[in-house]
Amino acid sequence: MMQIHQAEFLLSNTDYQKCPTPDKPEYAFIGRSNVGKSSLLNALCNKKVAHTSQQPGKTRYINHYLINQHWYLVDLPGYGWARASKTDRKEWETMIKDYLTQRPNLLCVFLLVDIRHEPQKIDLEFMEWLAEAGVPFVMIFTKADKIAKTKTKYKASQYQQKMKEQWEELPQYFITSSENKVGMDSLLEFIEQINLNFEQKSEN
Repeated sequence: MMQIHQAEFLLSNTDYQKCPTPDKPEYAFIGRSNVGKSSLLNALCNKKVAHTSQQPGKTRYINHYLINQHWYLVDLPGYGWARASKTDRKEWETMIKDYLTQRPNLLCVFLLVDIRHEPQKIDLEFMEWLAEAGVPFVMIFTKADKIAKTKTKYKASQYQQKMKEQWEELPQYFITSSENKVGMDSLLEFIEQINLNFEQKSEN
């Protein structure tokens, strides 16, 4: 199974056209502010690659990391931060959506959702936008250590039941905890399989 031995920060920018050459598989991570994205990325990479903060909304750029010299991990700004100005929110929205729809080597978006909460309108709307835009994505439920283990599947199924009101086919999901690294191996296996498929198609 794949392990992350090297996670090298490459650059931050606000324009998808200034991202690294799209010659490697790319995976983007996004979610509402304070969903635990930075902690998850640090747990996934086994090192501090993303800045964690008590104040949400810290990530304001498209941040690229080169993983094992083989694929790109992208840390995107969180959405739904109430204290952000309308102008800032609009700029971030344009930046994120341009990146998600124009980046040719983006193979999958990981949409993070806090497992402790009821299905949030802003998350559901963002997932609908991803589907309509044809952007492949899966869900990551975060902070599983914050609730009883017996409740995690129930909370995930609760989300799925809500989504069935609009969706014919539900996206794949992972249940994770950055605190005790639950789900990290599953995420890496998922990425490894997509990378293999990508390489096979490139060879043909």
